[in-house]
Amino acid sequence: MSDPSIQDSPSAPLNSGLASSLPPPAAATGGRSPRFTLFIVFLVVVIDLLGFGIVLPLLPIYGDLYVGHLIDSNSHWVGAIVGSLLAIFSLMQFIFAPIWGRVSDRVGRRPILLLGLAGSVIFYALFGFGSDLPAAEWAGLALTLLFIARAGAGVAGATIATAQAVIADCTPPERRKHGMALIGMAFGIGFTFGPLVAVASLRFFPLHKGVVGYFAAGLSLIALILGMVLLPETRRFSEAPPLTRKWFDWNAVRFALSNPAVGPVVWVFFLTTLGFTMFEVTLALLFKDAMKIGIEDNGYLFAYIGFVLALAQGVLYRRLAKRVSEPTFMAVGIVLMGLGMASLAGVSWAAIQPLEYRLEYRTLFTLLLVSLTVAVTGFALLTPSAQALVSRRSDPEKQGEILGVNQSASAMARIVGPLISLPLYFVNHLLPYLLGGVLMLLMLALIPRIRRGKDAFTPTAARME
Repeated sequence: MSDPSIQDSPSAPLNSGLASSLPPPAAATGGRSPRFTLFIVFLVVVIDLLGFGIVLPLLPIYGDLYVGHLIDSNSHWVGAIVGSLLAIFSLMQFIFAPIWGRVSDRVGRRPILLLGLAGSVIFYALFGFGSDLPAAEWAGLALTLLFIARAGAGVAGATIATAQAVIADCTPPERRKHGMALIGMAFGIGFTFGPLVAVASLRFFPLHKGVVGYFAAGLSLIALILGMVLLPETRRFSEAPPLTRKWFDWNAVRFALSNPAVGPVVWVFFLTTLGFTMFEVTLALLFKDAMKIGIEDNGYLFAYIGFVLALAQGVLYRRLAKRVSEPTFMAVGIVLMGLGMASLAGVSWAAIQPLEYRLEYRTLFTLLLVSLTVAVTGFALLTPSAQALVSRRSDPEKQGEILGVNQSASAMARIVGPLISLPLYFVNHLLPYLLGGVLMLLMLALIPRIRRGKDAFTPTAARME
């Protein structure tokens, strides 16, 4: 049965049943103002994601540094092992995001976030230790430790859905997308400065790659201390007896995907992340093969992508959020991502033309920056809107769990994306961008279903058996 008072428009009145379940500002944030709590969560996530961004530029280097000492450096297994080193992080997030979300619904958000940060300290330090082992003598041990470190960091980083649940706890539904944009802005800042710190570390400590891991561990330790001192508990428990919870419940996944209010949004979030990952994991190759850009300049370009993401979500999105509904944001984001990725295919095609027909380098580089800006801006408009809708259309008692399922869908996309895009890239450089652009534009067919989803949501219907 539809509830006409539930609207996706930010100016629409709140459903009285849902509004009554919202905690008073002080009650939800341990006596602190919601803005203070959001700022602390933002700061914690920035520092945590900065640590994640720092180690990314190092991962491809291990193909030559360690894998090459164990097997023939020309073997296709080198790429498979390095790819696994990237994928294992997302695999752990896929498994643990809904688990941490379910547990946070039961025990609270604060202990789960602190546990994740403590794990980041340990596993980034292990990453640093493994990175400093001499490749000639300890290649096997080093690679084993790096896999353990990346898997552990994925488990620890899966608490990002719990951070989203904190935002859901602290913001009323009509302000939800403003809060979710903070996570995207934090990710953008981490993605901007992380690679820059990595590039600086490689320049000043070329023989000690472990410095990057230790620095990431130090940042996570700072975030842990800030969280222990300043982060309040935001989960307000009802007087009703707690629902029986398992560590992992496939019913939650089934419910989220089949529910007409939530399911289409989760699918769009999955496909959006899949498209973004398809161009994200091949960009370094495109920069090197087509644009002749070196490793150090790669770091600057990835920092530019993070800067655009932070600016689009922190400034553009939040300024427009009062006037634009989530489904409209998602439709615009789909179009921009599709156009941006299609234009990246054009840049790739133009870069491999015979010299007499090729555009001059300055023009080609400008087109590359424009294409990246358009695609990343589209992604910046899509993701907080999807996260806000999933949160608003979920039972307040199940925020962490359903947001965890949504985050798990994103992690699965980051696993599948490289498996699709890398083989396509080596067939033809433009294929992953062309396919990604088409995939994005096909998603426009889901927007009408997402708009109708508001009529399928009531707080009662959101409760699972």
